Amino acid sequence: MWLPSWLAVAALLGVALPGSARGEVVSKAGAGFGDCDAFFYQGTAPEGFSGSPPDLPLARVCQRYKQEPRFATLYSTQEKVPLFSAFRYAGAAPRAQEEEEEEKEEKWLVEPQIDDPKHGLEGMMPESEVTGSVDNLGTNQALTADYVDSGYERGQLNPASLHQDDHQIATYTLTNAVPVAPPLQDIWHWEVENLVSRSLAPHCGNGKDLYLVSGAVPSTVRVKDKVAVPEFLWLAACCDDGSEAWSVGFMKQAAAGHRLEDLSLEELEKKLPAGAQLFKNNCGQDRHNPEKLELVLQSAKKIRAEEPVPQSRKTTTSKQISTAKEDCGFLKKLFCLIITSLFKLLKFVFHLIVYVVKYVFCLLWQFILTIVGGVCTFLKGILSVLFTVFVDLARVGVSILNGIAQNIYQVLMIAYRIVCVPVSLILDIVSFPFYTLGAVPAVLQDIASGIGGLFLLVIDATTAVVCAINSVVSHLAKKFLPKMSFDV
Repeated sequence: MWLPSWLAVAALLGVALPGSARGEVVSKAGAGFGDCDAFFYQGTAPEGFSGSPPDLPLARVCQRYKQEPRFATLYSTQEKVPLFSAFRYAGAAPRAQEEEEEEKEEKWLVEPQIDDPKHGLEGMMPESEVTGSVDNLGTNQALTADYVDSGYERGQLNPASLHQDDHQIATYTLTNAVPVAPPLQDIWHWEVENLVSRSLAPHCGNGKDLYLVSGAVPSTVRVKDKVAVPEFLWLAACCDDGSEAWSVGFMKQAAAGHRLEDLSLEELEKKLPAGAQLFKNNCGQDRHNPEKLELVLQSAKKIRAEEPVPQSRKTTTSKQISTAKEDCGFLKKLFCLIITSLFKLLKFVFHLIVYVVKYVFCLLWQFILTIVGGVCTFLKGILSVLFTVFVDLARVGVSILNGIAQNIYQVLMIAYRIVCVPVSLILDIVSFPFYTLGAVPAVLQDIASGIGGLFLLVIDATTAVVCAINSVVSHLAKKFLPKMSFDV
């Protein structure tokens, strides 16, 4: 793995990097944030940040420094930015101390366990100490090189200006940073620092009962196609002293010119992922004091009406390298220039080799695809010919069987016709007596019917003759004989 040129120069010049920071990646399901649960209201972390899609990989990090928990962070290993950081307020650092911290050279830390959980390194470490020794460093988290010459700076969700001493040093970790434009970073830190120190904390026991959560909602814009630029930043505050409570939210668009705007906790949660709940029981909603909240909003309004006075910060790598070069002597400057040029040349050679290898691989891949395509076409042609031959053979076989079947049918029909003639004659001769005997009863019946009919005919004729004679006699008697009457 190639070291970035600025990191090599810093190492050669003996730049001091902090090495006593410790963090903890909590991977056990349902374990919360370990010792950092104390930074959440009633020990309960915000809900509804499981990711979209639901299997979005997230890391729960308990940020430690000198073995002490300092704040908690939910980190997206896909977006390479923290989704939120939860912390408590104990008083902002004096300006002199803050400027002294800003004068220090590069001090940003990384979390090796996020990229290589099997390596055995526990907690946050300076990036220069783990570069080259941790497998896949930068696969699941952002590195300093991702911000170099990108036009973006590392904006802290948990601003260093809200803390002192070791708490302040612990905020300089890349798991607490999102890419923001230089003006936005300074204004965001100024607004959050003044809101917390002059508005929120004074109305909440000087921060003793104040719980703070700040976060970022990632957009589709990526820095160097890796680190997500936030769509907007947000801050949520919960104050609960046991007798009364209040809560408030703030949101700041990432676009230049937008100021921090106040929202209710419910309004802020609607702008976050669906189902988000920042504080358990909505920060003691049943004990909310509207009058206290109104005082908080009025003081916040006054602060937001002021013109931000951001302090100049030396955060970009290019500025740090130029400062280091100014402190060098002529030989050191020349040495730095040679080293920088050498690393740039090596970087160019590396990219050239990668490009050549990629081009050769593409050619080989196209050649392999051509060969595979030709073999597939050849096999397809052979299979097609073999299939056609098989079909033709099957058709010939069927035709031969059909011809044999027709010939057998005709032979059988001729044999049938030859055998059928004598058989019919023999059957007729044999069946003649049976037909003759079977006809005798019918003939006798017909004869008897004829005789009976003749007899009946004779009877009918005789009867008719008698009736006719009777009619004639009766007619003559009536006509010629005198009419006679008989008395009884």
